Amino acid sequence: MNIKDEPPHLLRAFTVTCRTSPCASPKGRDTARRAGTAGAGMESPPTCRRCSAPAAASRIYLPVILTLLLVTPRADSSWWYIGALGTRVICDNIPGLVNKQRQLCQRHPDLMQSVGEGAKEWIRECQHQFRHHRWNCSTMDRDHTVFGRVMLRSSREAAFVYAISSAGVVYAITRSCSQGELRICNCDSHKRGRASDGTGDFDWGGCSDNINYGIKFAKEFVDARERMVKDARALMNLHNNRCGRMAVKRFMKLECKCHGVSGSCALRTCWLAMSDFRRTGDYLRKKYNTAVEVTMNQDGTGFTVVDKDLKGNPKNDLVYVEHSPDYCHMDRTAGSLGTAGRVCNKSSRGMDGCEVMCCGRGYDTMRVKRVTKCECKFKWCCAVECKDCEETVDVHTCKPHKRPDWLDLT
Repeated sequence: MNIKDEPPHLLRAFTVTCRTSPCASPKGRDTARRAGTAGAGMESPPTCRRCSAPAAASRIYLPVILTLLLVTPRADSSWWYIGALGTRVICDNIPGLVNKQRQLCQRHPDLMQSVGEGAKEWIRECQHQFRHHRWNCSTMDRDHTVFGRVMLRSSREAAFVYAISSAGVVYAITRSCSQGELRICNCDSHKRGRASDGTGDFDWGGCSDNINYGIKFAKEFVDARERMVKDARALMNLHNNRCGRMAVKRFMKLECKCHGVSGSCALRTCWLAMSDFRRTGDYLRKKYNTAVEVTMNQDGTGFTVVDKDLKGNPKNDLVYVEHSPDYCHMDRTAGSLGTAGRVCNKSSRGMDGCEVMCCGRGYDTMRVKRVTKCECKFKWCCAVECKDCEETVDVHTCKPHKRPDWLDLT
């Protein structure tokens, strides 16, 4: 067993085992030495070897353990896991919540239901936006971190995930307020009286989406963890969280209903409504493409843009600190699942093309049969009837990474 490869909780368990093992007593150590002699050529159990001098071992391993705790990256649980819990949201059982988030959960359990539904929605949107990329926003089953170790790196992908997750909370809470599902909020009461737009005057009416409450809650809930620490990653997350919240507000639209003779629209009643969440996803996806690399400034209060030739303030841009891995091969340390077996487009030269998706490894082709709806006809009244048609298509999938020949010789 290589002790450097073991996580801290196993190291702690190991030290307890040493203290309570038979090796801790003189008789036990003597027995262990005899057993080691009898089993020549075999490595003696690590517990006995390390327990031969308890005091010395404790002096040696305590600094090692502390060092590992400080330098070994750890994929923390996240509030994102709420989406996997469905209706079983119990505040004390949600992994990854910090005290502030847990207090908000206990105070507003109905809001947590909305946050959970929102989590499912923004994860689906993330997977839609990256469906043709090497990293496709894959989630890990029964993993409290949701995305695994890939989020440990302060990359463009992490920037996008934090932005769209924050946007998802704003969208879900705002929608629930307007639909009357929450006790603490409802429609935006500030939209009253008369106003005007490019078309003319109108009366505020209907139910305007309470976007300001959604933003307020998302900021309080989502940012809680990042405000507990002051480092480059926390600043990065806070910045991208804000970009996500503002993206939802950016696409608020005015919807109106006309009143008058024969729908003349002499009078209008209007309200503000959120656009479809897809618009927010598309916008943040473009921001991902133009994300800005930054470093934390010397006083630890903000960012410095790495590219000195970049003009303007990255206030409304996604920011990242570390470059992304290529995601070509499975790398458990980086959280990359690789692209082996991924479907690619043979005729495309884009990110979904086989050359790019498969990282030059080539692809396999399978001929499969698909059943699709065809020859659809409208039938009075009010149905569409289609036939089931079978077609044969070629499906291309990326070849697995080839092991170096020298590995097969060892």
